[in-house]
Amino acid sequence: MIAYDKNLLKDVFLVDEAENLQKANFITKEQLDTVSKELPVLKSQDNVLIRIGFFLLGVFLYSSICGTVSLLGIGSSSNDFIIALVYLFAIIGFLGTEFLAKQKYYGYGLDDAFVLGAQLTLTIAVAMSFSTSILRINNADMLSSMIAVTVVSFLLYLRYLHLSSVLIFCLASTTTLGFVFFNYIELGSVILPFVLMLYAIGMYCISKVLLKKLAEPFYYNGILLMKNFGLILFYFSGNYLAVKELSATLIGGYWYGEISPEIPFALFFWIFTFIVPVLYLFFGIRNKDRILLWIGFLSFCFSIFTFRTYHHVLPTEVALTFGGLLLFAFTYFSIRKLRDNEKGVTFKSDRFDNSNSLLNAEALIIASTFGMKPEVKPEESPMEFGGGDFSGGGSGGSF
Repeated sequence: MIAYDKNLLKDVFLVDEAENLQKANFITKEQLDTVSKELPVLKSQDNVLIRIGFFLLGVFLYSSICGTVSLLGIGSSSNDFIIALVYLFAIIGFLGTEFLAKQKYYGYGLDDAFVLGAQLTLTIAVAMSFSTSILRINNADMLSSMIAVTVVSFLLYLRYLHLSSVLIFCLASTTTLGFVFFNYIELGSVILPFVLMLYAIGMYCISKVLLKKLAEPFYYNGILLMKNFGLILFYFSGNYLAVKELSATLIGGYWYGEISPEIPFALFFWIFTFIVPVLYLFFGIRNKDRILLWIGFLSFCFSIFTFRTYHHVLPTEVALTFGGLLLFAFTYFSIRKLRDNEKGVTFKSDRFDNSNSLLNAEALIIASTFGMKPEVKPEESPMEFGGGDFSGGGSGGSF
């Protein structure tokens, strides 16, 4: 199923692991260079900016090919011809992705452009195929498009291992499920949050089981992304603000910021909004899961934002000041408690994440607090003193 040579893929993961070991100072730079030279790898690009540049180049190349092909049909404006042309664009995207995979391009930027372009054009083509008019798309057209992109994105990830396809699969499958319950099932809008919660739990549990049974590392990052997406989806499925505003927008035509009607089970969603982030933080600390800690922290911040949206207990400036004091106190006592721990949850630096961001932040805070400025080396005088053999400044004492 995988389009790449599995031995080359294993070499890619081995080189990545060697780079992590070198950053953690377990191996030297010379040993890393030896490993990189001895192991043949696929053509990939780790630099984000360079990869974005190649992605834009790939978009230009893909659009140029599609534009050249469309010139063959100048003068024809029938619906069937336009639909066939869009399908041809999707086929070009799939063929280009396969060609770049055969040329050993893996996460280089060019292949990303063809993968995303193929999915986009296929979605448009399917929607146009089931529509009676190109300019009018109904619910059936939308549903068919979402099902198509869900299936295709999943298959593309299985073959080309692009994380963007996993993210598209998660979003498309969630949207498809919500669309079906909202438009085709009676009282679907009422039970939709609970359905999405169950779907998120299922995605999380399946991903966790797959990670334990995974024999080869090829699909690890994609399954991990699905697992974390399930955690995020579970929180937003029961967040009071998300449920209320989305329900009001879809049902009553309200927009965010307007007075929207109250939702059923409001108390449950309020409790859910604050309980879930606390559970995420608790299990993140207990299981030493850094990603779960970040998700729990960010979801807790969004819970505070949710509460502030509907209940203005304190003025904004007072609430920010009070929150800053609480955050400072929590951070101070946490550092005092954890700074001497050698294992478990500790404040000591992680050798596999050798980042100086905390140290830089500390230096910046000290400099801004005490008005310290960086030391500027004075310009050297063109006249040198010292060692003179006659009287004058800096003379050596002899005449």
